[in-house]
Amino acid sequence: MYSLFDSFFAPSTIVVVSEERLQQAERDAKMKRLAAVDDRIKELREYRQTLAKELNPADKSGKDLDSLDGVDCDV
Repeated sequence: MYSLFDSFFAPSTIVVVSEERLQQAERDAKMKRLAAVDDRIKELREYRQTLAKELNPADKSGKDLDSLDGVDCDV
């Protein structure tokens, strides 16, 4: 007869994997992490470039007014 406690006290399942398969799985996992890091770096670089464009100094304000009065004062 099957009871609720049978699932808690069932013997552990042991999986035997060759060393080569284990190393390949670890390598695949690291490659996925590396690709994710590269993607994130790309996103951050693009974001940095947009922020840098926003922070570029604008043309001198009032430059159009200087041409009207004929004075070129930077104060």
